[in-house]
Amino acid sequence: MSRDRVLISATELEQQCNDGARPTILDVRWQLAQPDGRTAHESGHIPGAVYVSLEDELSDHTVEGRGRHPLPSGRDLEAAARRWGVRRGVPVVVYDDWNRAGSARAWWVLTAAGIPDVRILDGGLASWRGPLETGSVTPQPGDITVKYDDLYTGALPTLTADQVATADVTLLDARAPERFRGDAEPVDPVAGHIPGARNVPSTSLLDAEGRFAVDMPEVTGAVAAYCGSGVTASVLVAAFAAAGVDAALYPGSWSEWCSQSTRPVERG
Repeated sequence: MSRDRVLISATELEQQCNDGARPTILDVRWQLAQPDGRTAHESGHIPGAVYVSLEDELSDHTVEGRGRHPLPSGRDLEAAARRWGVRRGVPVVVYDDWNRAGSARAWWVLTAAGIPDVRILDGGLASWRGPLETGSVTPQPGDITVKYDDLYTGALPTLTADQVATADVTLLDARAPERFRGDAEPVDPVAGHIPGARNVPSTSLLDAEGRFAVDMPEVTGAVAAYCGSGVTASVLVAAFAAAGVDAALYPGSWSEWCSQSTRPVERG
């Protein structure tokens, strides 16, 4: 991929809207401490943007053994995308208001499902200079068709826990340094990281305005990313994709890895 196939600037998005070539805009506000972004959406969003729940629509919590945010099935995602008004031949723009986590997750899930032309609003909602509207948005139903039902083997590369343990890859951990080191673990039952992983916090790939950095960390060979549950690792995957590098995602991430006591843990 290239940068302009992964990201869209607020200026370009506003121009498209003004020119009548409006994409489908999805508001994917989510934070680790505040996972439900609907209230924030209703208090002010880009006009016409439809709220998407990362917890309920970009994850499937009925799946066991695959971490805290298991991927949804393509079938369920297709039904949700049609509710959001996603249509064939119409580009999709996703945005959030917190460290590009929600939008990168949406970009990854939709792209992995085979939905074409999905881009992240670079800089998130803070970059938007146009008006905002309040309340909720109920669009006309879409007609998009999802190509892959199993997103774990969809259009984007992934690794299983077993593959992470044996694959010859540069493994990047997108969590904050204190969680990587094992100094603190506020979410999962075990502290530490996957042995051999290198810490590249997802926020380190964003500039002060929340835009994706141009300069990427140097890596050799194949690259894979994980985090706590596969959400912020999507920021790394998106950043590498924008730089023309295909990075794999370990969707289950640390929450899946540490759920089995037989898997090794490294600290420090």
